[in-house]
Formats: sequence, structure tokens, C-alpha cells
Amino acid sequence: MTRTATIPVPAPAYFGVSAVFHYLGPALAVLLFAHMDVIGVAWLRIAGAAVVFAVWRRPWRLRGQLTRGQSWDLVLLGLVLATMNTVFYLAVARLPLSTVAAIEFLGVIGLAAVGARTRRNMLALCLAVGGVLVLTDIRLAGEPLGFVFAFTNSALFVLYVVLGHRAANAGTRRQPGGIDRLGAAMLIAALVATPAGIGQAWPAFTHPVWLLAGVGVGVCSSVIPYVADQLAMARLRRATFALMLTILPATATAVGLVVLAQRPTVSDLVGIALVAAGTAAHQQRTPPAKTH
Repeated sequence: MTRTATIPVPAPAYFGVSAVFHYLGPALAVLLFAHMDVIGVAWLRIAGAAVVFAVWRRPWRLRGQLTRGQSWDLVLLGLVLATMNTVFYLAVARLPLSTVAAIEFLGVIGLAAVGARTRRNMLALCLAVGGVLVLTDIRLAGEPLGFVFAFTNSALFVLYVVLGHRAANAGTRRQPGGIDRLGAAMLIAALVATPAGIGQAWPAFTHPVWLLAGVGVGVCSSVIPYVADQLAMARLRRATFALMLTILPATATAVGLVVLAQRPTVSDLVGIALVAAGTAAHQQRTPPAKTH
């Protein structure tokens, strides 16, 4: 019996899927902001994703298979996911999305800088940072509380990358991989977010369309991109993954053109070119991490 050869999927392909869906979710969330509180929308995102992971991966099977340290990592990742998703929406409700996005990347750019130990990689980082600044056009205007939420989200996003990368590379033949651990962390996130969010989300339970939209937000924002992140993280160094995150503003511009018919300006195109050049110039110093 002959075995069918499988073609390995390159890590950037997984990241591309994550980048696209990273902005489809917020598009659905914006529609819900008009009908319910922001915290309620955040809870629907987290709970919707948790239900999908529960049905798909049955993450409770991890019980007894992890060390104490690995279990605490999942608890911490769950706390980070719950808080990060909530403060992100609280920031977006007060500040322009471009401003929140710019602040969000400050932390991961720092991660990329830690790993940029060659001149080529430092040049790649500078190009990517320049592109992000051109695309996002940080403006120090708006509600002070919005900036508090935005900078909190930036710090939590760094923790997500660190803990997510650790989960993606912790699996072995005898232990479950990153996606199962991500599912467990999302269940923890739902438990953490429920006391504050379920009451704010209650109107959705009397409007099936709103409820369906909330589940869609969870799938687009917390299932597809986070799973794609895990597959990419298992194949990339942490600093490389952090640098690739700088392509998200360029992806947002492309999604805006295709979905919302928003034509990019000259500065947008310059920013996209700089980000693309930086990402293309970056080079991993060691072979990609194990695949599993």
C-alpha cells in the first residue's frame, strides 16, 4: 500500500490566515456595539470561542497529563486572553482602531528587537517599524482612559505571544500539542470573563441574530487566528513571529479595500511596502522549531 506524500505548509501561510481573520472579527463586533455593551460583546467572543474549542478539542482531557508548571501556564494564558480581549474592545470603543493597533504593536516590536541580533534583522525591524508608523499614524488625542486600555492591551499581547509560543512548542508524542492547550486556556478565559460579561451580553440571548453574530466574532477573532498562530509559532522563533505581526496593519488596509471598498492612500501604500520589505528581509538564525 502506497503512502500519500503530504506537502508541508509553510509557516507564513498559517500566519496569513491569522492576519486576515484578525480583522474580520472586529468588523462583526462593531455591528454588535450598537446593540449591547462592549464588555458583553467581548464576553460573546470569548464564550463563543470556548464553546467551539470544547466541542472540537475536548480540552478537559488534558487533566492529569501536564506538569504543575504547564498547568499554571495555561491558567495564566486564560487570564491573559480574557483580559486582553476585553480591554481591546474597551480601547476600540474610545479610540480610533488605527491608534489602538499602533499601540498594540509597541510591545511585540520590542520582542522582535530582542531577537534582532544581526545587522540584517535589525534593518528588517527598522523597515517594519517604519511601515507600521506610516500605516497607523499614531495620534495622541482622545480619551485618557482609552489610552490606558490600549497600553494595557499592548502589554497583554506580549504575554499572549510569549505564553502562546511556549504552548505551541511544549507538546510531545506523549503530551497534547498547542491547539489542545489553547482550547483549555480559552475555557479558563470564559470562566474568568463570565461574572462581568454575561449580564452585559444577556440581550443577545433574546435576539438570535445578535447571538449568531457573537459566535461569529468568537470564531473569526479567537478560534481561526489563534489556531493559525499556534501552527505558525510551532515553526518560527518567537522573535520572528513577533516581527511578522507587524504585517497586520498592512493586512487591515487590504481587508478595508476588498471588504469595505476603502481605497488606500499613498502613505498607506508606502507603509505596506516598508512592512513587506522588513518581513522579507528578516532571517531566522536557527532552523524553524519542530513541527507536530
